[in-house]
Amino acid sequence: MCFFQCLGGNSSAEVRIAALGATINFIQCLTSASDRDRFQDLLPPMMQTLTEALNCGQEATAQEALELLIDLAGTEPRFLRRQLVDVVGAMLQIAEAETLEEGTRHLAIEFVITLAEARERAPGMMRKLPQFIHRLFGILMKMLLDIEDDPVWHTADTEDEDAGESSNYSVAQECLDRLSISLGGNTIVPVASEVLPAYLAAPEWQKHHAALICLAQIAEGCSKVMIKNLEQVVSMVLNSFQDPHPRVRWAAINAIGQLSTDLGPDLQMQYHNRVLPALASSMDDFQNPRVQAHAASAVLNFSENCTPEILTPYLDGIVSKLLVLLQNGKQMVQEGALTALASVADSSQELFQKYYDAVMPYLKAILVNATDKSNRMLRAKSMECISLVGMAVGKEKFRDDAKQVMDVLMQLQGSQMEADDPTTSYMLQAWARLCKCLGQDFLPYMSVVMPPLLHSAQLKPDVTITSADSDADIDESDDESIETITLGDKRIGIKTSVLEEKATACNMLCCYADELKEGFFPWIDQVAPTLVPLLKFYFHEEVRKAAVSAMPELLRSAKLAVEKGLAQGRNESYVKQLSDYIIPALVEALHKEPEVEICSNMLDALNECVQVSGTLLDESQVRIIVDEIKQVITASASRKAERAERIKAEDFDAEEGEILTEENEQEEELFDQIGDCLGTLIKTFKASFLLFFDELSSYLTPMWGKDKTTEERRIAICIFDDVVEHCREAALRYYDTFLPFLLEACNDDNSDVRQAAVYGLGVCAEFGGSVFKPLVREALSRLDAVIRHPNATRAENVMAYDNAVSALGKICQFHRDSIDAAQVVPMWLNCLPIKGDLIEAKVVHDQLCSMVERSDGDLLGPNNQYLSKIVAVFAEVLCAGKDLATEQTASRMVNLLRQLQQTLPPSTLASTWSSLQPQQVLALQSILSQ
Repeated sequence: MCFFQCLGGNSSAEVRIAALGATINFIQCLTSASDRDRFQDLLPPMMQTLTEALNCGQEATAQEALELLIDLAGTEPRFLRRQLVDVVGAMLQIAEAETLEEGTRHLAIEFVITLAEARERAPGMMRKLPQFIHRLFGILMKMLLDIEDDPVWHTADTEDEDAGESSNYSVAQECLDRLSISLGGNTIVPVASEVLPAYLAAPEWQKHHAALICLAQIAEGCSKVMIKNLEQVVSMVLNSFQDPHPRVRWAAINAIGQLSTDLGPDLQMQYHNRVLPALASSMDDFQNPRVQAHAASAVLNFSENCTPEILTPYLDGIVSKLLVLLQNGKQMVQEGALTALASVADSSQELFQKYYDAVMPYLKAILVNATDKSNRMLRAKSMECISLVGMAVGKEKFRDDAKQVMDVLMQLQGSQMEADDPTTSYMLQAWARLCKCLGQDFLPYMSVVMPPLLHSAQLKPDVTITSADSDADIDESDDESIETITLGDKRIGIKTSVLEEKATACNMLCCYADELKEGFFPWIDQVAPTLVPLLKFYFHEEVRKAAVSAMPELLRSAKLAVEKGLAQGRNESYVKQLSDYIIPALVEALHKEPEVEICSNMLDALNECVQVSGTLLDESQVRIIVDEIKQVITASASRKAERAERIKAEDFDAEEGEILTEENEQEEELFDQIGDCLGTLIKTFKASFLLFFDELSSYLTPMWGKDKTTEERRIAICIFDDVVEHCREAALRYYDTFLPFLLEACNDDNSDVRQAAVYGLGVCAEFGGSVFKPLVREALSRLDAVIRHPNATRAENVMAYDNAVSALGKICQFHRDSIDAAQVVPMWLNCLPIKGDLIEAKVVHDQLCSMVERSDGDLLGPNNQYLSKIVAVFAEVLCAGKDLATEQTASRMVNLLRQLQQTLPPSTLASTWSSLQPQQVLALQSILSQ
């Protein structure tokens, strides 16, 4: 009752706001649906607090009430479900009321968007209100019209100048993006298809502009649906390239740039012949440098998702236009041209060589001459362009200019730069690209490059902390963008420019270690203590990812340096020391990592570290890795269980189903990495790992279940395959448990599961001895079903087929006495050669060679009747070059063929040759005559 009294109309504004806050805190404590239903009566007086404040003209109070209700929408959206129509209707009414302050209307919109985004708690709820989505979309489109044709915009010398744009315009842009991501294309595209054509047909330029900006904003969230309607979308945008108003033309180019990113590579493959000529002609708009510059920049977006084959026919035209723009007096046009040239070079790679001599002198001239403060970004972009062109054309072509460019960069590196100078970040990346291009020739420059790079990687984040419920906004002064995150009861603001420089530097360190290998050794002692703590740098994902990727590179560099005697007198104990530092830190970071994708990256890095360290790892380190893998499996299972609960939500729909599928795909990737990691531990420690394998079996055995995903089943089988292959006799005790599963999986519907299972049968046949013998008959029947399947050799099944043929060969080799050899061995021969799985192909064709060398009677057949088939297989294998056999096997095949030429009667030889294809005969004659 207390809540009702305090929310009532007789209380003061302060009391009503306090009561609203207390009521929301109370609702947030309710855990069950029945409790939420019991207190539904609270919602009308809560909303009344807002409407009464507005009716009394108390907008400040109304804004406080809205902020509290937004908090409720984000944390307990289900409480609103029963009265959703009334609540959302009231909010949209506020958003439409032009007499109210912008701030109030924006908060009402924020409430509705927050509800749409509250997917985990109320999936699909807002999609049940299509009439409101239509209405909200209309409000946002109207807000996009709040833009003036400010003369400053046309002459702005910085490309991102947004003169004439209002706060309504900015809010609408952001909200369209968020709305499309949260509700998805099936909901938003039909609404946009209805609204946008009318806007494009209207006489006002603002409406054309709004429609194009809208398309760019919704593309990311609606990409799957928009790709199905590409013709309509692309035509809509390209028609506006001819619009009389330059701001509309700019918006059309902007839309093409965004669509190239969000709808690529489909857009590039289907519409290159319309998009690239349109962008090229926009580069001729000398009256409107903003349009020109943006057209050049859009080439970057287009070419990032583009193959060299698509770009090639347009290169002459685009490069010559960009060279004209490079000589333009307008700095932003030059900057756009540099960006475009860099991306075109990056996408076309060695095809760019023919333009190198024309382009490089201009690029070097800008690098050397653009020394004013006003030209800093121009010079920075020239560095980017030069380094990407160098990488594209390769070391030989670039070498002479590289020396000159690096001398200029070294001078710059030594000069004093201001904190906000973009040169630093661009130079870090340019040095790394030059290193990739020049390889070991870059080593002399490392002493210049590394000190500032380490300084950037060691930057402390510029952090401001306030309490999460504080009204004080984190200060965004100095025109710097600030990112805010909430951790518990603290709100943290971080300067993004510092984080971005730190992330770039960490990526570059990883890049140098990867490229220079043992040459990076002198820097490990400084780099490792810099990067290892950053495995837990929760302010920025890119920093963590870079630190994770660098771990195996540092270990590899140290190991190679020791092996090649380049480690300044240090020995293997140094590698062990580094491994003892890196691996436990990586495991601890994995334990605390909140993002599934980064957990996968960490397992991948851990796997590589174990491969490099090998038996330098001691038992205690293997123990912490195994314990953490158990944790990862458990955490993944609980995330899946949560998703299964979301499926039961009353508003769950197809769009939510797609999102869940994507989230579950991330779990599959995680399990993939678990499988690889355990495989490496088994290969490294062999039978001594089985103690840990026994512990893991309660986690792994359920993965064989029919209720599990195909990927989980495949991984469980691969782990067992590794145990059999690498632990030999010690693994025999697992056969009784796992072989029945393996035999059943040989005929699974999924070809990847089949492949893993039939490969496993092969290794069991090889190492199982008498334990496998009783199962030979069933194994043959299972393999026969895979090999004789009518679609066995189709692309999607060929890997399973090849592994089944290989397994059959192993049964022929190791269990000849348990089979009808006169029937089974020729059947195996008849399947050869295999050409899909190139690893198994080499094993199988080597086995064939050995059998011919020992004149295997079952293989040759009575009166050598299968000899012509054997020669045909040899011919096909030898004609395929190095793909289907090792060099050693190929030379044994050639020797066998020469022996046959000398020992066989001429008539047998003639009939053997006659069964070959004419081109095989020619190829064999050529090989044998060498």
